[in-house]
Amino acid sequence: MNPHLKQLIDRYPVLEPSAGDIDNVYRALVSSFGNGGKLLLCGNGGSAADCDHWSGELLKGFTLRRPIQGGERERLGADLADHLQQGLPCLPLPNFTALLTAFANDVDATYGFAQLVQALGRPGDVLVGISTSGNAENVALAMKTARAGGIVTVGLTGRTGGRLIGLVDMAIRVPSDVTHEIQELHLPVYHTLCIMLEHHFFPGE
Repeated sequence: MNPHLKQLIDRYPVLEPSAGDIDNVYRALVSSFGNGGKLLLCGNGGSAADCDHWSGELLKGFTLRRPIQGGERERLGADLADHLQQGLPCLPLPNFTALLTAFANDVDATYGFAQLVQALGRPGDVLVGISTSGNAENVALAMKTARAGGIVTVGLTGRTGGRLIGLVDMAIRVPSDVTHEIQELHLPVYHTLCIMLEHHFFPGE
């Protein structure tokens, strides 16, 4: 078991049944990022905030500094490179406020995430839908759009997984049926995924 995943299970034994699923999602993300893909995130309410939080840990250093090195450092120059960090490409779809509000006004708010997936997603990318119930309609439509476009689909949800389970390639279901408890367990799951990815792609830091 990945040592960072083991640390997660040691701190949150309740997540032990989810360890294999977390590792599967990690491997899918390694493959996507390693082949030039990106991560797209969607969710509502507290899960929308989690999308923003998750992306922030990938787009810059999290537990490691990730300095700019090699040819990129030479092209940027030392001063600029010293103030930047290497990132992994991640798009929190709830942050596209102008598009989502325009789409809600002009078309249908329920299809907003699906529109963003259609416009921004490419084969080999990964879409994670965060839904405590697994029944968010706008997340479900985003998943259907992603599958049609050759994008790997992942659900981060609660114990049952709701309808999301039938729409994703893989899922991490945390063992609770209570919204705030599910959200409390989602945080250490995606933090651990970020740490695992960081140590994979930036091992020398």
